[in-house]
Amino acid sequence: MTQIGTPTASLLTFRGGLAGALAPLGVFLAGVSWLALQGAPDERGFWPVLLAALAAGLLLVHDRGRYADTLLAGMASPVVMLMVVAWLLAGALSSVLSATGFVDALVWGARALDLRGGVYAGAAFLVCALVSTSTGTSFGTLIICGPLLYPAGAGAGAHPAVLLGAILGGATFGDSISPISDTTIASAGTQGADLGGTVRARLKYVLPAAALAVLVAVLFGAAQVAAQVAVATAAGDARGLPMLLVPALVVALLLARRHLVEALLFGLLAAVLLAVPLGLLRLDQLLRVEPGSFAANSVLIDGLERGVGVSVFTLLLVGLVAALEASGAVARATAVTGRAGSATGAEARIVAMLTVAVVLTTHSVVAILAVGPYVATLGRAARLGAYRRANLLDLTACTWPFLLPFFLPTILASSASAAGAVAGMPRISPFEAGLYNVYSWALLLMLAVAVTTGYGRRGEGETGSGAYETGAK
Repeated sequence: MTQIGTPTASLLTFRGGLAGALAPLGVFLAGVSWLALQGAPDERGFWPVLLAALAAGLLLVHDRGRYADTLLAGMASPVVMLMVVAWLLAGALSSVLSATGFVDALVWGARALDLRGGVYAGAAFLVCALVSTSTGTSFGTLIICGPLLYPAGAGAGAHPAVLLGAILGGATFGDSISPISDTTIASAGTQGADLGGTVRARLKYVLPAAALAVLVAVLFGAAQVAAQVAVATAAGDARGLPMLLVPALVVALLLARRHLVEALLFGLLAAVLLAVPLGLLRLDQLLRVEPGSFAANSVLIDGLERGVGVSVFTLLLVGLVAALEASGAVARATAVTGRAGSATGAEARIVAMLTVAVVLTTHSVVAILAVGPYVATLGRAARLGAYRRANLLDLTACTWPFLLPFFLPTILASSASAAGAVAGMPRISPFEAGLYNVYSWALLLMLAVAVTTGYGRRGEGETGSGAYETGAK
């Protein structure tokens, strides 16, 4: 995994030094906080805030030409283009599946299995946990599962916010435990720990958190009585059941370690080739030109438009982060000097360092790579084992990005909930998505318990290192 920004020969300098370099991030965080208090609109509401943050950087930087080049280099990185193209394709796939009655088929299946209310929300967590663990990608899980499982929650009588929190939590689960997740690989690799041993040592933290998340989803995942009455007649329709083959194909391709874009394109092609002969989709729904309107209508166009909001948000955000990285602010803010006085103190400093790095970069893997060498030095001085150091890094990385409303996972989860409009489900804000992500809150609790009590510290010793293949988010 490479950093979002493109390295430059020398650091970008800002008026005011470190404070000036951090000022654009401050503008962004202040704007997002204000939006969250106002009800946190969809990701389009973040565009003006990000533009203001980029403009603040332009006013403070010494070399404006290099600043502009740095923004563009960050936006043009392969990782960013992968996310943008994947979100556009996923929007198109979701739109096609919705048009074929796929959501009605999920509703029918949930009712046939008597998965209602909180039971459905708990099952949604488990499905997303299975997909994310198998594929190693939280983003891919949200892209694939979110627009499909969330609308079906209407017919199952599930509480909208609890359901979306369960979907986001299930996607987070794989990020925190899958051996092919890039955060797992980065945390183990930077600490010289073997991948298998790191994952086994992490089970004692993630399994209790997952159990609590499922329990909360089951207990509190039912919609209010009025909402249940409203959806009581939604029996669903089994005609769309053959379309289950489409997401199964996408997941199978990801399990085979095929490219995410390849998997989504094949899924989109399979959806069309399956739906048209079955009479679930008409050819004119794929592209229709209205005479005299100078416009084209299509389920594909509608789906692509769903991905525009989060794509523009991503481009602007990574430009902001690229400039921050090029200033050296991340390294300076997380630098470690001196020796830790105790294991508990060292662990608290490790968690604090990664928290600062995650907030500054808004990117889990970049943050882990930035502080990894410091953590290794500090942890060894405090006699912390490689597994323990790697687990502290990964557990911290799988909390804040999945809880705070200005990170991509919560933004993406909110974007996925827009698909629920066809079933009468409300759109959930990024703030609510993170607030109801019980799994990440439980991970944060486990992290606090581990640091303060030493839980899990014994036996997590040093081990050999190896070459690891990076998975895609």
